[in-house]
Amino acid sequence: MAAGTDTGAGAGAGAETEEAALGYEQARDELIEVVRRLEAGGTSLEESLALWERGEELAKVCRRRLEGARARLDASLAAERAAEGEADAEDGDE
Repeated sequence: MAAGTDTGAGAGAGAETEEAALGYEQARDELIEVVRRLEAGGTSLEESLALWERGEELAKVCRRRLEGARARLDASLAAERAAEGEADAEDGDE
């Protein structure tokens, strides 16, 4: 671990727990609300920064959920192709 990175270790664990609890749709909906609030303005600099940081976290959750879904699809398609290849090989043996 790099120097100075261990100060957020507790926060990182909490973020991972929260990420596991948030589904894609929940994170996306909350992200939409964060963006709406930022675009509407009228918030203090401190609140805007907090909203921005929350938005970044939510975007990361969404990205990871989508990457996970993509990996599952890719694995399923690869298994299907492998099964088709085995069936074709068996057909060729006859």
